[in-house]
Amino acid sequence: MMRLRSTLTTITVASLLAACASGPRPVAPAAPASPAAPASPAAQPSAPPQPTAIRWVRGSAEHEAALLQAFGLATRLVEQQAATRAPGTWAVISDADETLIDNSEYMKERAALGLPFTRPTWKAWCARRSATPLAGALEFAARVRALGGRLAIVTNRTGDECPDTEANLRAIGLPFDALLCRVSQTQLGKESRFSAVEAGTAAPGLPPLEVVLYVGDNVFDFPGLRQEHRDSKEKLAAFGSRFVIIPNPMYGSWEGLPER
Repeated sequence: MMRLRSTLTTITVASLLAACASGPRPVAPAAPASPAAPASPAAQPSAPPQPTAIRWVRGSAEHEAALLQAFGLATRLVEQQAATRAPGTWAVISDADETLIDNSEYMKERAALGLPFTRPTWKAWCARRSATPLAGALEFAARVRALGGRLAIVTNRTGDECPDTEANLRAIGLPFDALLCRVSQTQLGKESRFSAVEAGTAAPGLPPLEVVLYVGDNVFDFPGLRQEHRDSKEKLAAFGSRFVIIPNPMYGSWEGLPER
């Protein structure tokens, strides 16, 4: 019995000594952690959809066709008038914006930012001198001049925008004889400037002229017309003979009218 105990003790001590000699068992290294997936960048806000009216003006075949149709009609009308008038005695009065020149790029840029028209941004646009001619406008203006007529542009761009406007028109090769801007922010009506063309006070060296045709994109571009005349066939009867309208669904004096 004593020998057995001695033997067991010897075995136990030997086992402990062997364990101490070998040291702790190595621990298998942990598998490297998978790199964290990069955080997805913050979603960029998408640009607001471009309004249908701007898309139509900038990209549709219908808008291009309507312009060519309008200026084709305007050309035929002045050819008829010129046949019975002496050169230098008659004139065409035309608006500028969205009639002869295209500002839809400005409208597109504002819409992309989700922002409306403002006077400072419009003034900056005028200073860029980036408006382009609308289809048929250059040919029409040149035809008026070739027939012996004068082209007076009556625009509601303000006086401080007038020099840049004139430079823009010259740069695109649009010929004209007078450019009449409005003299104040509140002068929206054009009647006094229409009268100046007829009276010979529109520009130095320009005599009194008989106005045979008005071209514009808004009822204010035509003498005696306002939005309230939309239901008057009598008031609108001159369209197609003495008045020619250019389509502009982007903006105008019709904005804010009650729905029908």
